[in-house]
Formats: sequence, structure tokens, C-alpha cells
Amino acid sequence: MNQLKILTEEEFVEGIRQDNRQIMNRLYKIHFPMVLHFVNTNNGTEDEAKDIYQEAFIILYENLQNPDFQLNCKIKTYIYSVCRRLWLKNLYKKNKFLGKIEDFEDFILIEEDEQVDTEIHFGQMEEALNKLGEPCRTILEDYYIQKLSMNQIAEKMGYTNADNAKTQKYKCLNRLKKIIGI
Repeated sequence: MNQLKILTEEEFVEGIRQDNRQIMNRLYKIHFPMVLHFVNTNNGTEDEAKDIYQEAFIILYENLQNPDFQLNCKIKTYIYSVCRRLWLKNLYKKNKFLGKIEDFEDFILIEEDEQVDTEIHFGQMEEALNKLGEPCRTILEDYYIQKLSMNQIAEKMGYTNADNAKTQKYKCLNRLKKIIGI
């Protein structure tokens, strides 16, 4: 019986950095079902899931080739986060995004504001959003991901007007920046 050795996250990272095809193929197969399920659940096809996954895997590979890049989360989390972001962009382009994404894992992303450094790692962002808590997390997600207007956010969150919602968003963004260290 040919059993495969169970590899650690570090061994997978090193395998990718060393361009080890066997390890990359193994990793590729491990996480594809998660991405396929996510894309299928959110108005996508298997071919679209393959495309999204391939793009995310290339991003991971290219980032790991940079000696300054540090992966601060599990590979699974990184791949899922990148795929989720790419799929949201894909849905926006097709005008199929209805404001609700069916997640089967608890991951949160927000689109970057020009004031937020676009090089922040997904794991750090996820951790920062978890520390931020509610209602800030919802406000930032509604504004940056769901593209709700300040009027819509004010109504949803029970603020008296859009200016109050905008002020709260500004405060939340500043709190997020402090948590991240920007």
C-alpha cells in the first residue's frame, strides 16, 4: 500500500517555493473541492471554479517566490480568501452579485480603499476584522463588498441619516487601520 506522508503547512510552503511539482499537485487537489463547492453554491460552474482556483494558485505560487512574503494564515484560508475575492469580482463583472454570498467557512474580506494598503495579507485582514467586531465589520462589508450606498447603510443600521453612517464608516476604517498598524 502506497501511503502519502502527511505534510505540514511549512512543508507545503517550502515545496511550492522550491517548485516541487509533486507537492504542488497534491496541494492543488486537496483544496479544489472547497473552491468548487463555494463557486457552485454561488451561481458558478465547475469550469469557472477551475479558472478561479488556477488563478488563486498562481497568486499563491508567485507570492511564495518572493522571499519577503510571509504567509500569516493557513494555505487553505489564503486560497479560499483569494478565490472568494476573485469570484466576487467575477460576479460584479457579470452583474450577477445579489448581495449575498453563501459561505461554508467563516471568512471575511473587504475591498481595499485607496487609504488601505493593498498589500495587507488576507490572514491579517481577516484577523483585524474579527478584532474590529460589530457594527463596524458589517458597515465596512456593506460599503466595500456589497457596494451599498450610505443611505442604504443608514437605513439598514438604523442611523438617522447618511451623514451619520458615513461618520461611523470613517471611524470604523480608522479603527481598522489602527488594528492593522497603518
